[in-house]
Amino acid sequence: MRRNTRVAFYRLAFARAESDRLAQVVKLAEHLRQIAQDRFEAGAVPQLEVVQAELEVSRAQADLEVARQEEKVALSQLNALLNEPPRTSWELATALEELPPSFTLEELVQRAYGANAELQHLAQEEKVEQSRLRLLKAERVPNLDLQYGLDFNAPRDFKTGPRSGVSLVLPLFARNQGEIAQSFANQRVLEAETAARKRAVAGTVEEAYFDWNAQQTQVEIYRRTLLPAVRKLEGMAEESYRAGKANILVVLDAQRNVQDVERNYLQSLLALESAFASLEQTVGATLDQK
Repeated sequence: MRRNTRVAFYRLAFARAESDRLAQVVKLAEHLRQIAQDRFEAGAVPQLEVVQAELEVSRAQADLEVARQEEKVALSQLNALLNEPPRTSWELATALEELPPSFTLEELVQRAYGANAELQHLAQEEKVEQSRLRLLKAERVPNLDLQYGLDFNAPRDFKTGPRSGVSLVLPLFARNQGEIAQSFANQRVLEAETAARKRAVAGTVEEAYFDWNAQQTQVEIYRRTLLPAVRKLEGMAEESYRAGKANILVVLDAQRNVQDVERNYLQSLLALESAFASLEQTVGATLDQK
């Protein structure tokens, strides 16, 4: 349930971020249309370029409307999981670009060990077997029993008389050898089962961790390399068009490259959050804080 709710939350965050991105795309398209109109009126370009710019505005507006409808769907899905009315609106406290905390693989494996119910059960069984072994060994030690007391009112013998006794129990024929050997064998079996279970837990955590790590790497590549590059290219293309050194198709192509990279970036953020939700489910413990 927690994983599904987390994924639905970030799907809504993605849908809202996508709507905001496409709203900016509409503004950029309208800005380019105005530049094309000004250049057409100045006689620098044919009317065809104005028509192309207007077509781009219409396409951007259509994409924005679709994105807003998808945002409503994402909101409805989140409300369904939370058992809230479909139209309930939420102010999301965490932005899509706010990355989850980082963990080392060793930290996650140790958390998974602590949260695994089967490992906890095996650890408890080991403690019980260790206590049983200590008891069996204690029964092999000779038991010295000392007694002391007073007797009162024994007619014709005494009114008050002390008494004492000493007894020593020697376990000559009850050495618990078989039971102790069985206890050692039980502990070895439990240790083997614990080791096997730990290997299985570590394997599943490693798989989820490396998937999450791959998504982190992809997000960083978009942030540090791809986004700055395509945005710089778009700015250069617009300046060239404004100066009459390029036609409008160059600008449109640069803008579409930016749109593709920005959308892929948002999708990589959503994939990162989905991978983190799967990692949290695999570990079996909350990972919102270190």
